[in-house]
Amino acid sequence: MLRYLVTLQANDREGLVEQIAHSVSRHGGHWLDSELRHIDGVFAAILLLEVPSAQWDALIENLELLEGVALTYSKTSKPQPKNKHVSYSLVANDRPGLVHDISNKISALGINIEHMSTRYETASHTGIALFRADFNVGMKGASDEEKLTEALHSIGDDVQLDNLSA
Repeated sequence: MLRYLVTLQANDREGLVEQIAHSVSRHGGHWLDSELRHIDGVFAAILLLEVPSAQWDALIENLELLEGVALTYSKTSKPQPKNKHVSYSLVANDRPGLVHDISNKISALGINIEHMSTRYETASHTGIALFRADFNVGMKGASDEEKLTEALHSIGDDVQLDNLSA
C-alpha cells in the first residue's frame, strides 16, 4: 500500500464527496484522514489515502475525469513520533497581516502549526470586525506553551488567547 496526500478543488456541487469516495473505494483505497471545506462556492479537500500500488494510476485517472476537478498529490510516509499537541483559539480585532504575525511568532519558537482554521466575524454587540483563528500546534518542550502564550499576546492588547487543551 502506498500513502498519498491528495488535494482536490472544484466548483461545489451536490454529490462531489460521494463521487470522490466512490473512486477511492473502487480502487481499493483506504481514506485515512481528510479536511473538506466549502469556501465562496469552491469545494476544497485534502485527503490522506492508502492505495494499493497497482491501483494508484487508475485512481488518479478516475479522479481527473470528475468534472471540473483540479488535483495534486504527493507520496508520504508513515508519521513520525508525535510531539505534544496543544489546541488554541485566538480572537483579535481584524487587520491585515494577522496570519503572518501569528505564524511568525509560532515559527520563531520552533513550533509546528499542524492545523489552522481562520474566519472573519463581526462582534454582535459592537459590530467590530473580528479575526478568529483556531489552531493546533506540535510542541517539543514543556516550556513552549508559556513562551507561545507570551509571544502571541505580544501581537497586540486586543489578542484573546484560550488554550483549549488545558
